[in-house]
Amino acid sequence: MRKRNNNLPIFKNVEITDLAAEGKAIAKINIEDSNKKDFVVFVENCIPGDVVDIQIKKKQRNFMEGIPILFHKYSEIRVEAKCIHFGICGGCKWQSIPYQAQLQYKQKQVNDQFRHLGKFEMPQAEEILASKKEYFYRNKLEYTFSDKRWLTKEEMGDESIKDLDALGFHIPGKFDKVLDITECHLQPSPSDEIRLAVRSFAKENDLSFFNVREQSGFLRNLIIRNTSIGHLMVIVSFFYNEKGKRELLLNFLTSKFSNISSLMYVINPKKNDTITDLPVNLYKGNDFIIEQMEDLKFKIGPKSFYQTNSEQAYQLYCLVREYASFEGNEIVYDLYTGTGTIANFISRKVKKVVGIEYVPEAIEDAIENSKINDIQNTVFYAGDMKDILNKEFIDINGKPDVVILDPPRAGVHPDVIDSILLTGANKIVYVSCNAATQARDIQLLSEQYKVVKSRPVDMFPQTAHVENIVLLVKK
Repeated sequence: MRKRNNNLPIFKNVEITDLAAEGKAIAKINIEDSNKKDFVVFVENCIPGDVVDIQIKKKQRNFMEGIPILFHKYSEIRVEAKCIHFGICGGCKWQSIPYQAQLQYKQKQVNDQFRHLGKFEMPQAEEILASKKEYFYRNKLEYTFSDKRWLTKEEMGDESIKDLDALGFHIPGKFDKVLDITECHLQPSPSDEIRLAVRSFAKENDLSFFNVREQSGFLRNLIIRNTSIGHLMVIVSFFYNEKGKRELLLNFLTSKFSNISSLMYVINPKKNDTITDLPVNLYKGNDFIIEQMEDLKFKIGPKSFYQTNSEQAYQLYCLVREYASFEGNEIVYDLYTGTGTIANFISRKVKKVVGIEYVPEAIEDAIENSKINDIQNTVFYAGDMKDILNKEFIDINGKPDVVILDPPRAGVHPDVIDSILLTGANKIVYVSCNAATQARDIQLLSEQYKVVKSRPVDMFPQTAHVENIVLLVKK
């Protein structure tokens, strides 16, 4: 170990031994002047088996964070990343890990979280469900315009570079820095073609790119959504309303890409990029696209939430249905129902589905999706779960036989846990994108419920993210 003048040390010849839940690599270091052996260091851009020199960037009481400054040895499992932006763009940090190894680490990640945080009996998890597509699996991407693009190390100091406009992704942790993307392997064609054509057309026609610090520029965001049956939605976000320039770009998209089934735009003068609180205007086609799952159709609007890996979402919902093992006469509560995708998917296998969701617009989508599929045994409520789900609600809607949980990353509010216990449901099927909060919540439920089985599901290849599904039954 040696130190630079910033008093943060450099550790030399350190082997990377594991991967953390958030995707960073893990090394363990013995520190001479500390009683801590195997001090944990989280390291960017490494994989198990790499041997590196680590520059510490942040030091906490129980761990440190660092970056590799020299590779002495590359891991034997390391593969060449598919994307030319790998290592700069923060989207697919695991591209250098073979897919089978990614699956193994994700399975281990879930097992470790439950072992460390879950103080309850947990049977061996089933084998992780792999995604059939390792690339080009996303049905939605959002790109950002910027007139001050991120320069690579090779470009820094090159005064000949004049074109600083970018249409791409934010650099991780840099709200004002955008990497200009020339290729992306996450969303299928014509996502790349549309982005590149829009960038080129905007440059040729002097349409200014956004500057987030100065709050200036015309072009702000580009959102592309697609479905498995070939529908395509494009939304362009403008900082201000200038009809001539706006229609110039939208007419170009109309003529260049005849397969766009929904072309929309939004005027966003705010200081953030979100459009959920803004009107989205239809320019061409329909104000929605259709996704299909078995014989069901799901209407997706510009603000609708839909799982971003459509094919793997279908596999996940099939697992939910399998774990619940419906007999046909059940009342099911689908909590955090979103746009009612799971509720509508299982509706024909049960007596009644009751969906609850905080976002009113999502509930409107859920009701609409029941209508277009002629589903008449669903009912949806918008509001705060901990306020809605009470004894009076249960008396009105009936005692649930099965509760399905699919909460956000933060997990289930303790008051909602109490309400779930109040229902006395025979089964709980818990779907989570965060095994840590899932383990915490199951611990709270374990007084009345036991875990019967669980299975991780890989929704996002090339990333550290993993879903997990757990079946609990009443003791």
